[in-house]
Amino acid sequence: MKKLLCLSSILVISAALASCGNNNSSAIDRDHNASDHLNREPKQPKEDSISDTRIKLTFNNKEAVVRMYDNPTSKNFLAQLPLTITFEDYIGKEKISILQKRLSADDVQAGDLSKKGDFAYYAPWGNVAIFYKGSEDATNDLIILGQIESGKENVKNIHGDFTVTIEKVTE
Repeated sequence: MKKLLCLSSILVISAALASCGNNNSSAIDRDHNASDHLNREPKQPKEDSISDTRIKLTFNNKEAVVRMYDNPTSKNFLAQLPLTITFEDYIGKEKISILQKRLSADDVQAGDLSKKGDFAYYAPWGNVAIFYKGSEDATNDLIILGQIESGKENVKNIHGDFTVTIEKVTE
């Protein structure tokens, strides 16, 4: 009886705390998450999770591999692949390419500082960027799509405009 009372108290407190948060999830989702936590069952990965997805950028007989982050804009970008686009240098810190089809920036927290190796989307211009140097300048419109795992120097050392084929890496 004590365990049941304790469990129900925890559920009520969890539900109350969850309703105070600024969260867009439904009460059913919060209750489900609270009961999962209490049962201590391991969480199953979401079927639509992209946290292990990698893309390959191929250019001038070289390549770079990017591990994609799990956010809606990254998923929107992956839906456009395979893709062939032309990059150019921008301000000595990044290579950029304007996409023909803009990505959705809804429900994504933007405003990160870029760092070396970031693969990002700049919403106002509709362009993707590969940062080969970090930036101290913050912007509220930069969405980090992923991080280069290999080939950072290949991107940094290329001069002038270059064409890149981007495709998902199949395992």
